[in-house]
Amino acid sequence: MIAEIITIGDEILIGQIVDTNSAFIGKELNKIGVDVHQISSIRDDRKHILNALAEAENRADIVIVTGGLGPTKDDITKHTFCEYFDDILIENQEVLAHVEQLFKSYVKSPITDINRQQALMPSKSEVLHNEFGTAPGIWIQHNNTTFISMPGVPFEMKAIVKNHAIPRIQKRFKRPFILHKTILTYGMGESRIAEIIEDWEDNLPNYIKLAYLPSLGRVRLRLSARGENEETLEKGVEKAVNELKSLIGNIIVGFDEDESIEKVIANLLTKNSLTLSMAESCTGGKIASSFTVMEGASNYFRGSLVPYATEIKSAVLGVDSTMIEKESVVSIAVAEAMAKQSQRIFNSDFSIATTGNAGPTKGDSDAEIGTVCIAIGTPKGVISEQFVFSNHRKRTIGKAINKSLEMLQEQILKYLT
Repeated sequence: MIAEIITIGDEILIGQIVDTNSAFIGKELNKIGVDVHQISSIRDDRKHILNALAEAENRADIVIVTGGLGPTKDDITKHTFCEYFDDILIENQEVLAHVEQLFKSYVKSPITDINRQQALMPSKSEVLHNEFGTAPGIWIQHNNTTFISMPGVPFEMKAIVKNHAIPRIQKRFKRPFILHKTILTYGMGESRIAEIIEDWEDNLPNYIKLAYLPSLGRVRLRLSARGENEETLEKGVEKAVNELKSLIGNIIVGFDEDESIEKVIANLLTKNSLTLSMAESCTGGKIASSFTVMEGASNYFRGSLVPYATEIKSAVLGVDSTMIEKESVVSIAVAEAMAKQSQRIFNSDFSIATTGNAGPTKGDSDAEIGTVCIAIGTPKGVISEQFVFSNHRKRTIGKAINKSLEMLQEQILKYLT
């Protein structure tokens, strides 16, 4: 089964917003065995929408459209749908009641006729309920193609996809089974991993495909199995993963696409009643935010300081100013002192400290641009290391974050064994 996704909105084409809707929809469709063959972004323009619908109908079994369903004049998708399907708009009483209830419960201003027009639906369509907004989704069967249109607001669209569109697709269409298993590795580059697992990859069953998904300091290996027998897929993937563990088990830090290294570390800390704190200079609090965004962070995360300016490292964090002057603010000695002070201030078992020159200028240190010193405070002492990552600011910061997490996980596992 083939699907296409069309996003409507000038704001996407001019780079004002990033199209995250397509990524979400593609992921959800793939889970249920629907292949997305094309994603297009087009203007809020009648002619463009009509052309996109016609082209997609010739190629796809399912066409999913997002955007252009609001109450304003530039939201023309619903009217263009009527033109394309030779249809008319009629008032849907259930949608109208929902819109009126939303205004009564959550909106201070009175409902207007423009808002009530959200209840006008193509007569040939089925309504996909939008519990979080006034614009419902639209489901239309036309010839041999199913057209689904939804509002572009991400949280509204996601609820409609998960609660209505996906269940209907599953109920109405026969699809193959698709099984994904994502293995998260840390600390080894893509090319080196490929060398180690080359024979294993060559001998995978023909129904299992491997994809490399690299990023700074980490590589995700995604196994995708497709077929008619779910049990065969599960057994085949399980066997492949066990074989992979024997080859690169030392760099595997987690499984499944939602199991980030931060989540792995969080689970280790929570399970063993351990705590964590941070003193981030060159990484600017980004490591801390990657933990606090997760639910349950208060169980293990004690706190963080961002002593970005050199004088703050002394005045607030308590690092000896004489040592900073002698050793340089970007040095192993300062990183270790930052880690120790973080443990002391926040009374934590573990800590991360970063200090470096991310560029484009050297700042208060003579260390070369790209130099980063990372220290990990543990219950048994502090370990540290100096790196030269790159001459690109964002790349250096990204690598510093990933290396800090890698070092922290290694020290937690050493402490627990």
